[in-house]
Amino acid sequence: MTGKERAALRAKAHTFEPLFQVGKGGVSDALIRQTDDALEARELIKLKVLLETAPESPKEIAAKIAKATHAEVISVVGGSMIFYRYSEKLHQKQKAQGKTKQSKK
Repeated sequence: MTGKERAALRAKAHTFEPLFQVGKGGVSDALIRQTDDALEARELIKLKVLLETAPESPKEIAAKIAKATHAEVISVVGGSMIFYRYSEKLHQKQKAQGKTKQSKK
């Protein structure tokens, strides 16, 4: 992924609210499953690390989540982490909706 692509995704995710928080429990199987499902549904997501209670640094947590979900870490700033993973399912759904809208015209 190029720097320009990362910058565009970072800008797009800037207004997003974090979907999940990582706290004293760290990276759990449940968090990985939820993140994986969210990436499949949205492609681009933001998570938050509770800096006071998390057992690891945000960069370490982001690396673990990215590896487990096969996603790319777009940005880690403070306690905010942004992830991206292309979702074939999402694009197929959008194409199907586009065809439906065209056929109604």
